[in-house]
Amino acid sequence: MTVGSEDLAFLSVAELGALLRRRRASATELAGYFLDRLERLGPSYNAITYVTRERALAEAAQADREIRAGRWRGPLHGIPYGVKDLLATKGDETTWGAEPYRDQVFDADATVVTRLRNAGAVLVAKLAMVELAGGMGYRQANASFTGPGKTPWNPDYWSGGSSAGPGAAVAAGLVPFAIGSETSGSILTPAAYCGVTGLRPTYGLVSRHGAMALSWTMDKLGPMARTAHDCGLVLAAIAGGDPADPSSLERGFRYPVSGGPRRRWRIAVPQGATDGIQAEVAANFTAALDRLRTAGVVVTDVAVPDLPFGVVAGIIIAAEGASAFDDLLESGRVRDLTAPEDRIGGYPALAIPARDYLRAMRVRRLMAQAYDDFLKPFDAIATPTRATVASPLDKAFRDAYPDVKGGVSLIGSSNVVGVPGISVPSGFGLNGLPTGLSFVTRAFDELKLVRLGRLYQSRTDWHTQRPPVP
Repeated sequence: MTVGSEDLAFLSVAELGALLRRRRASATELAGYFLDRLERLGPSYNAITYVTRERALAEAAQADREIRAGRWRGPLHGIPYGVKDLLATKGDETTWGAEPYRDQVFDADATVVTRLRNAGAVLVAKLAMVELAGGMGYRQANASFTGPGKTPWNPDYWSGGSSAGPGAAVAAGLVPFAIGSETSGSILTPAAYCGVTGLRPTYGLVSRHGAMALSWTMDKLGPMARTAHDCGLVLAAIAGGDPADPSSLERGFRYPVSGGPRRRWRIAVPQGATDGIQAEVAANFTAALDRLRTAGVVVTDVAVPDLPFGVVAGIIIAAEGASAFDDLLESGRVRDLTAPEDRIGGYPALAIPARDYLRAMRVRRLMAQAYDDFLKPFDAIATPTRATVASPLDKAFRDAYPDVKGGVSLIGSSNVVGVPGISVPSGFGLNGLPTGLSFVTRAFDELKLVRLGRLYQSRTDWHTQRPPVP
């Protein structure tokens, strides 16, 4: 393997780290290679807002000096990566995907960026996102000044929101891994639509200091990469308490690279998980369950708690988002947003009574206990990540697949109670677009998620498939 080979773009973090350790590539060579790909291919997928070339080459040179001196920082040392453009990076534009903030610059890095730098990783790009992480209620893909995110599997289709750039960039081999954010699906959805792996951690496990706030009590930051193993490596570097983020937790995340003791997994499937979804998505999910049955017990037709997760999440996100962007709403600069619906979508949230928000927060505590009771008998709950493949760019989301009315997604419910989830590639569906398999576990069971993802990926090769990237 030599730097400049097209195969290099689709190696995992672990494989690139092995090249660095064996001195078959340098950090500077890797940084230059991925910077060139970002600049050449990134605009094709509307995947980037800013390429951090000067910073990347300086960080890579430092990594090379340390590696030559035997000061190895760990598995991310010398590995290029990108961040969703809601994370502050010192001296660079941090646009939040929104025209009103296009020239915004911060004088310090977000905590996640600092931790990755301390791990030796090399920041090569700020990656595109849906404006304000979807906080104004966008209803179609063209909701960012960078244009609609495009999945590399077919650029006529969406890469998913709101971490559209991270999903597309990892899938197209523009970065080995990226940091996305999720409030209600924004890591898992683009992971599924782009055929990559995305891990949403437990609320509070990763500091959000220096990240744009949409919903203070629901936002999470997490990794997107080629494999579950890579996601585990990245999460270990970024998790843990941070005095600058009072909601962060000290417990961190330990990731033993070895697979751990052999075990029989107990995996649940909700009632109606494949009812009314696209046939190809259902078939791929059924095939995935067959793979998993050889490693444990799959319990089908499990009843999900019948609670108003969607209503509660909607009230919380709307109220907290309106507060987060009150300057934009009050100044009228909201009219400069890209999506027409976003220019007015934030105003109804201003009418939410405080009592409704407080009721939602109280009900949420009861939901969290009920959800934990639901999860407790199982190692994980499995579902298709999304009921359909990616939406076409030229249609509103509701018009993309009007015949699909069913399915059971845990994305909304698991986000509102703050538990972790992962999406791994599970095959291909309509128009050759990727599908995803998701697992949800109890709070702080990320190690189970990573090991389940690794188990599945050891028995399939969907995560090794490559899109038709030039």
